[in-house]
Amino acid sequence: MRRNLNQKEGVELLTNNYIGHLGYLSGSFPHVVPITYYYDEATHTITSYSSEGHKIDAMRKNPLVSLCVDEINSVANWQSVLVHGTFEELSGINAKHMLRLFSDGIKTIINKTPKKNTQFISEFSAKIEKGKTPLVFRIKIDDITGKKRES
Repeated sequence: MRRNLNQKEGVELLTNNYIGHLGYLSGSFPHVVPITYYYDEATHTITSYSSEGHKIDAMRKNPLVSLCVDEINSVANWQSVLVHGTFEELSGINAKHMLRLFSDGIKTIINKTPKKNTQFISEFSAKIEKGKTPLVFRIKIDDITGKKRES
């Protein structure tokens, strides 16, 4: 049976995961890339980081983005959530604070999972060149929708 996720279930799916697919527009084409993220319940935002490049340039020009997160156990047993929101670049103390929350939050999620694999905690989604500060950004959530299928 397939059904819509309610708001609470969508937030729970975001909270219990840390890898999603970020959608953004560049020129007249949509792009989707995997990212490591952290859902911050206190601010109801998604936090991530990156180095300078195509994705950041595109989101600066058009800040409307989406993030898809899913858990797939089988063809007949899955759930997926889609977030629509706005890109916001963070700097200074705000960036440092959110990067710390991001790191601590992901460690907590990994340590709660039964098949935890903590060896890659320091390698999250992007390799930032040595000596360069990562660009921290967040997605201000406008809307959350989702689907679930259970057999």
